[in-house]
Amino acid sequence: MNASHGEPPYEPAANPGQQGAAHPPSPSGQGHGGRPPGQPGQVPAHYPPHQPPSGPPAYQADQAFAPGGGLQWSPISKRHGWHRLLTAILWAIPIGGVGAFIVWGNGGLVPAVMWVAAVGLAVVLAWLLAELDRRTYGYVERADDLIVTHGVFVRRLIVVPYGRMQFVDVTAGLLERWMGIATVRLHTAAAATDATIPSLPTAEAALLRDRLAQKGEERSMGL
Repeated sequence: MNASHGEPPYEPAANPGQQGAAHPPSPSGQGHGGRPPGQPGQVPAHYPPHQPPSGPPAYQADQAFAPGGGLQWSPISKRHGWHRLLTAILWAIPIGGVGAFIVWGNGGLVPAVMWVAAVGLAVVLAWLLAELDRRTYGYVERADDLIVTHGVFVRRLIVVPYGRMQFVDVTAGLLERWMGIATVRLHTAAAATDATIPSLPTAEAALLRDRLAQKGEERSMGL
């Protein structure tokens, strides 16, 4: 019968090589032919190598100087090193000149040159120590106190409660004023607990002075 009488048209059988494509996919978790993972002929799943439990973390000395509470140290100005370098040069010029003249009069040219070289080396070492000192300096204003840390060879941390502060001192010499920096000093009843924050930009030093003075007045009134 033909298609005009309602019967479907004749279709040739599919190619035997294409019959497998009409089969439904294998269930999840099984490879071709129903093999579970891990059987021969299939790449096994990747598992991380077994790691033995680690022991207690090694103690680090710097943890004793952390500000705590997720706070970060506020650094001082990068002009700190240059200020110390210029100060050392201003001292080295008269010391090196006068010393070289005296040594030259007593021992000749070679000792005088050695004296000048020694003074120049001292200036370079002073600048290097100032740069290292700048990197170790930091301060943090916490809720009840101010902490200051510094030190190259011996690290030191000072905690100054706001209620113990007597007054806040801001100083700046001629060279510091020319470079736009100032030093903030916190004075307490005990001289050992005084704290100094050098080489702060003048605007930052003024804001820090006002904040510390206000917090000190609030804590002293609450005592």
